[in-house]
Formats: sequence, structure tokens, C-alpha cells
Amino acid sequence: MKRDTIGLVLAFLLAAVIWLISNLSKPYSGIVAVQVQAVSNITGHSDLSSNTASAVARCRTTGYNLISNKIRKSRRVVKVNVLPEDLKRGSGDEFFLAGSVREKYIPTIFGEGTVLESFITDSLKFTFPSVSSKKVPVEMVKSFDFRSQYTNIGPIRMKPDSVTVYCDALHLENIDRVYTVPLTISDIHGSLHGSLKINRLRGVRLSDDEIEYDMEVSRYVEIRVTRNLEVRNAPSGRRLQVYPSSCTVVYRCKFPPTRDVTGKVDFYIDYRDFAESMNGRCIPRSTAIPGSVIDYRLEPEVFECFEIR
Repeated sequence: MKRDTIGLVLAFLLAAVIWLISNLSKPYSGIVAVQVQAVSNITGHSDLSSNTASAVARCRTTGYNLISNKIRKSRRVVKVNVLPEDLKRGSGDEFFLAGSVREKYIPTIFGEGTVLESFITDSLKFTFPSVSSKKVPVEMVKSFDFRSQYTNIGPIRMKPDSVTVYCDALHLENIDRVYTVPLTISDIHGSLHGSLKINRLRGVRLSDDEIEYDMEVSRYVEIRVTRNLEVRNAPSGRRLQVYPSSCTVVYRCKFPPTRDVTGKVDFYIDYRDFAESMNGRCIPRSTAIPGSVIDYRLEPEVFECFEIR
């Protein structure tokens, strides 16, 4: 008899647990209140709001979530990452999260699977204290080694190429740039693209934690030609003698060359460069360089110029 009673009680408890789980998993409509602290990357301001805002809404969610929220509402603070463009500027350091943009943050604030029926609070007001900041360039720390007859076309591109630094004013004075972690690549024979972390400084916050880099790489062929040097922009009655009077031009052209570029570029000494020089030594200028030319060098690089009276 006693054993039957115990079995009956256990069966009743099991049925009650199954009933409770079944009912708590069903959706119910109720008022949910959550304390929210905002995290955002606003230029010139702290990334963490100094206050919390109460988000109150009528939501449809599971009974378990409704009960859990009521139990924890007095101590529950949810940190929400908010895009700067979703915040409306108020007075001073105040920012508001209002309107339809709030709906994208419902799963973070009220929990996954929650369906918003209506907001009871009109907007969420956050205070992001102003902090000392300035914009500095990002310098990429790299060591690149190219396969024979391969080179980069133009400089490496970084996005972003500068970041905003936040820290105390005294420390900020000594920061004029930030550096990436080192990147070493060997035997480069194709274009590069990737991301790279920025080195963090103690006590310093950065607007971006990493950069994306992109560098076009091409195979090239060298073409050597000899060109006579001209003198241009000399005033009437003024003449220059250039020594040597010709130069060797070494072109680096994309492979395979699309056309003969050697005869389409003129090199000359600009008289104005001579007039501004201290010793009469000048570097030749060139006419437009075709797009198929990656770069070029002159042999020699500097020429002696003498004015003929």
C-alpha cells in the first residue's frame, strides 16, 4: 500500500512537471522590462554609456522567458552594441535610440524568439561622456619578397588608413601614428588582399581594431631605350647645355607588353627647375607615361646643367 502511494505521488509529480514544461514553452503576451546599457563607437565619446535605460515593451514570448524576466528584472543589465548611425544626437553627450531602428535590437534586448507587439517606452536615452581623441595614420608593418620579375603596381591600399585614438590628454600628445602587427609574405606572384590587426596600446581605445589591405601585383618585363634630353620652358634668349645629353630609360612594363611604349615618351629638363636649383643639377621630367608602364628609372638619375651666355 505504501509503495503504491509513493508511486502515485511520483506519477503525479512527473505529470505536473510535464504540464509545467509544456505550458511554459507556449507563447504568451506580457510586459517585459529590461535595463539596457549601450555600447557604440561614436567619434569623440566613450564607447560605453554611463547610464542604463529601461526598455519596456509588450512582447510575445515563452512563459519561461516572461517568468525569468520578472525574477531578474531588478538586477538584469543587457549590454547592446548599437551602430552610431542608429543613435540620434540630443543635447550635450545625450543620444537616443528611437523609432523603427529599435526593432533590429529586439533579439539582443528581450531575447531570441521574442516577438514585439508594442513599445511602451518611447525612446532609450543614453549618455556617452566626451573623451580626448585625435585622428592618426595607420602604418603597415610589412616585409614583402617578390618572385623574380614580379612587382606591385602602385602603393598598397589600406582601409581605413587612419583611426581615431581615445585616451587621456597627456598620453594622447605622444601618439602620432599606430602600427599594424607585422606581416611577412615571400615569393609573391599574385595580387594580395586580406585583413590585419592593429597593435593595441595599453589604456588606449581605437575606432577600428583592424585594417583591410589590397595590393595589385603583376609580372613585368624590362625594356631599355636611349633617349636624347630636351630643354623646355627656357625664356627667350636663354640656353642650357645638359651633360650628359642623353639618358638610358629602363621601363618596367606589364607582361606581356600590349604595345611599343619606348618611342611615345619624351624626357626633358625644365628650365624652371634649373633656375630654382642651388648647383645646376636637375632631374629630368617626362611627358605622359602610358598605363602599361608600371614604373621606370633613368641612368643616370641626375644631370649637370650649364647656362650658355
